[in-house]
Amino acid sequence: MSARFFAPLAARAAMRIAGDDRISFLQGLVSSDAAKIAADRALHAGFLTAQGRFLHEFFMGALGDAVLLDCEAARRDDLMRRLKIYKLRAKIELAADDSFVVAAFWGDGAADAFGLPATAGAAKELAGGIVYVDPRLAALGVRALVPAASLAELAKDFAPGTLEAYDTLRLSHGVPDGSRDLAVEDALLLENGFEELGGVDFKKGCYVGQEVTARMKYRGLVKKRLLPVTIEGPAPAIGTPIRLDGADVGEMRSSAGGQGLALLRLEALEKPSALVAGEAKLVPHKPAWANF
Repeated sequence: MSARFFAPLAARAAMRIAGDDRISFLQGLVSSDAAKIAADRALHAGFLTAQGRFLHEFFMGALGDAVLLDCEAARRDDLMRRLKIYKLRAKIELAADDSFVVAAFWGDGAADAFGLPATAGAAKELAGGIVYVDPRLAALGVRALVPAASLAELAKDFAPGTLEAYDTLRLSHGVPDGSRDLAVEDALLLENGFEELGGVDFKKGCYVGQEVTARMKYRGLVKKRLLPVTIEGPAPAIGTPIRLDGADVGEMRSSAGGQGLALLRLEALEKPSALVAGEAKLVPHKPAWANF
């Protein structure tokens, strides 16, 4: 069996939403179906502007009578502020919780090590927190949102890994990581794989930004896609223009270990061997999960 690895995700942090209205509150705001949050199921979701543009993404899991959010640490205060705008008379309590840490566990049998099926979103309470198979893609392994004191025990059967190794895994599968890959107040969920990766539910009721997201799907308005790219040469910085025959056709996102993500116009895929960004050549790949 191949080695299994773990790494704390210091760029992520926890929030707690408690109260009788916690699910209905989330349901009116996020892109996935918050009613499906359960002790055995975690979700990934986007939180948008009224114009359907990306603001935040986070994971949601049930812990007792609360919902825990795994969100971007550097932007948690902004998320909290924005959520409070919609609180009104809802019976909820919003709080940051720095007693919890986020970690990733990956490699052969990572889910089995926690007694979980290798199914995206499968979850359970463990060690005073929750562990769950990544709701976007089971190939990314397991995430844990647990008290800091519990992490060492959870990781006893895993070798220490690096953030670069985990990033390389994520990038090879074409999965974005929050505002590193989605421009705040600009990115559109359907251009960034949220539908195929379980972050958008078109059967739930209305939520902020829903109208624009639905229009893009049903009118076929998606003209760009975030795609994994193999980088030949020095890794371009985030935001570097991508050019094809001298014309701009996209923009570079995050990268690690010779892999990266690029937001590309779909016509750029007609000549994939001719893409350049800075001093690097990029070779895009269509992920197995993508359905365009």
